[in-house]
Amino acid sequence: MKNEVELKAQTIYKREMYKKAIKIAILILLILMSVIYFVLYVVYNGGRFTVTLDPNLANRKGIYLSEDGKVSGKTRELSAKTIDYMDNISIQWLPEDIDDEATGSHNGDNYIAYTFYVINSGKERVHYWYEIDIDDTILNVDEAIRIMVIQNGERTVYAKRSIITGESEPGTEKFDSESVAILKQRKDFKPKAKDKFTIVVWIEGDDPECKNDLLGGEIKMHMDITEEHVDNNDSKKKKDKGV
Repeated sequence: MKNEVELKAQTIYKREMYKKAIKIAILILLILMSVIYFVLYVVYNGGRFTVTLDPNLANRKGIYLSEDGKVSGKTRELSAKTIDYMDNISIQWLPEDIDDEATGSHNGDNYIAYTFYVINSGKERVHYWYEIDIDDTILNVDEAIRIMVIQNGERTVYAKRSIITGESEPGTEKFDSESVAILKQRKDFKPKAKDKFTIVVWIEGDDPECKNDLLGGEIKMHMDITEEHVDNNDSKKKKDKGV
């Protein structure tokens, strides 16, 4: 009888310990899933396109960003609104007056459009670099992405080079590299001058790489405006002289 009681007690003890182990494992799994969800939320929903100004340009040169072009709205960081879903379209479907229709975010059906200003409120001529980086992509959606930059009314469309030919897609300039879509220098930015930028992003349906494989893809980008450009390939700084 004593042995039977001891065996039953051991069985109950093991069962309770097993239940506790299961509860702890489930709790750990829930915590892990919560952490993963939070990271993904921050990466993919925390603003897919931001514009950031180098503090040196603001503090020493008096350069600022503004959505409406007014000094009263000056800032060093801007964030464009995103859209939940983007289907492929043609560049021909974009509004002809997209550069003038609004400031700030003015997204349309299946494209992101953002207009802002760079303002020189200082007393010196400045040369600056602007760079649009691709932070992350899912399902290689960048193969069919188009980025239009309208700078002071002049339009340029950028795209990843063709997989088929290795050359620029028709009507575009090719991305600077795999991770840097656009890298350009703006020279002789005079005091009291304003540079107007409109950035438009869409999936080009006429691109040969625009296939069903891209369904569910995502892309995250940001734009930096800096006084000098650091070449990550050789760590050398390209800095303008005589500014």
